Amino acid sequence: MIRFDNVGLRYGVGAEVLRDLTFHIGPRSFQFLTGPSGAGKTTLMRLIFLSLKPTRGLITLFGEDATSLSKVALPKIRRRIGVVFQDFRLLDHLTTFENVALPLRVLGKEESSYRADVVELLRWVGLGDRMHAFPAVMSGGEKQRAAIARALIGKPEILLADEPTGNVDPPLARRLMRLFVELNRLGTSVVIATHDINLMNQFNARRLVIEQGRLTIYD
Repeated sequence: MIRFDNVGLRYGVGAEVLRDLTFHIGPRSFQFLTGPSGAGKTTLMRLIFLSLKPTRGLITLFGEDATSLSKVALPKIRRRIGVVFQDFRLLDHLTTFENVALPLRVLGKEESSYRADVVELLRWVGLGDRMHAFPAVMSGGEKQRAAIARALIGKPEILLADEPTGNVDPPLARRLMRLFVELNRLGTSVVIATHDINLMNQFNARRLVIEQGRLTIYD
């Protein structure tokens, strides 16, 4: 589903911040992306989501050369990828329901066609009683779950979650991880960026470790 071949990235004329990245992420797989703070986890996530272009090398997504996609083809590829950002990126003037439904509204779908799916998903992430709440009155954990629900509503083939448990307490972190595991069981490939060693040790999952711009894989 995702393949990197000798990918490197630099900003301007400086040294490469990521170099010689060669790895693949297969269907229905589950992996952690980890490394020290500032090592490049978020940058690698952005390369996968195609919000950054590599300086060199080849990135292949779903069999397509991602580095040469047209402006028309790019949104279609991105719709197959769900992303949970560290800062949630919820819109303050929209309710929880409206924030989660936004990707479907952007596609021009009528509310009657997706309302039941959004309600079911919100209940699944424990926000069934917060559908009409606005972000300003929600806790960090509630915002995190709303962001996760928004990433899942389009039924992505790949989910990228950047530090999804970084702003919640341990019990909620475990609950969120159970959601990701269940999602993976249902067929979605999951990539979770985290520096929480204790969290990773609870799961027998592949680890992609970035350190000093290079990637080491532990299967």
